[in-house]
Amino acid sequence: MRIKIMFLALFFFTFLTVTSQEKKENPFSFKWDNGFKVESADKNFKFSFGGRIMADHAFFSQDAGLDDAFGQLLVKNGTEIRRARLFIAGTVYTNVDFKLDLGFEGGEVGFKDVYLGIKNIPIVGNIRIGNVKEPIRLEMLTSSKYITFLERSLHSDYSPTRNNGLLLFNDFLKKRLSAQAGLFRNAGGNANDLSANDGYVFTSRITGLAIDDKEKKQLLHLGLGYSFRKPETEEYRVSSRPEAHLSGKKYINTGIIEDVNSVNMVNFETALVKGPFLLQAEYLMTDVNTGIGNSENTYNFSSYYGQVSYFLTGESKKYKSSYSGFNRVKPNKNFGGKNKGSGAWEVALRYSNSDLNSKDVFGGEQTDVTLGLNWYLNPVTRIMVNHVWEKVKNFGNAKTFQVRFQIDF
Repeated sequence: MRIKIMFLALFFFTFLTVTSQEKKENPFSFKWDNGFKVESADKNFKFSFGGRIMADHAFFSQDAGLDDAFGQLLVKNGTEIRRARLFIAGTVYTNVDFKLDLGFEGGEVGFKDVYLGIKNIPIVGNIRIGNVKEPIRLEMLTSSKYITFLERSLHSDYSPTRNNGLLLFNDFLKKRLSAQAGLFRNAGGNANDLSANDGYVFTSRITGLAIDDKEKKQLLHLGLGYSFRKPETEEYRVSSRPEAHLSGKKYINTGIIEDVNSVNMVNFETALVKGPFLLQAEYLMTDVNTGIGNSENTYNFSSYYGQVSYFLTGESKKYKSSYSGFNRVKPNKNFGGKNKGSGAWEVALRYSNSDLNSKDVFGGEQTDVTLGLNWYLNPVTRIMVNHVWEKVKNFGNAKTFQVRFQIDF
């Protein structure tokens, strides 16, 4: 509670200070640009603050095969505030940036992006220190505000999105080629882990834009990511629920794999944008080594997904950057208002698979097919509808219908 009060007080203090100075000297401009933004007249200081709210509702069902294998569903529908966040970010003295992003979910406060950075360093480019996203998997690097479906694919369960450490990243050849690398403490995505003694992680990624034609709204993104993970606990585990956060069932689960020496992850990614059409796919291979140089003691797990989407109203997915993935969708005509527009309408389909069977680990194999419909009322408001069909190999099938009401500011 104390952290919440302090964070809100910081927001109001920043706003009042800037407003007061603007009246006296007008050194800052304050504007709304799909978010609150403040900028000094000399552009040496830039600040933004805001947040997001995502309210979800879901309905579940499963067949008799899953009832027998995993027990009957105790809850067949649910609702939650999937995300409620407040953030403040900015740049000071031109080349030092920072961000403090707090999540208020499940009645607790959690750190998301919390870092300070230095920009425009010769050769190196940019440095960030703190709790940041590991540079691997395009789907994970794209903000939850801009992902196509309510939830990311089964692909997301193999490692945490964020970790605490040092990140280097830079763009080359007019941003046609990009690279990122980071060394992290293996804190399981918890920025405030006092011990953080579960080893270390090295994660790197290189991407390129084979096509980047903004006038024709055409883009082809290709990327390769690698992560080496050395858990001090010598344990590793992957488990997945259906692609619905409200689901209480995890149908596939490796259990705790012990005596782990290291974990190697390799990820291939691609995305093609052609006008209102998007094709995106990734393939992840994960090797869990329980012995040195002995393939018999290595477990091999894999996951992949492919998705397509199409804007019925003619909009196009916007590419933000290699490290940030895709950006905000702005409807050609906002819903209602003077123009009496319909907003932007997008249909999407995704197929994803995760195989957690290897040698004497029988974690199971699951395939999810998700059909989605997105209605962008305006650039900051969206209503999402997903229907997910889940198939657990050799056991049975399940279904999920879910809706999200989303706004960011």
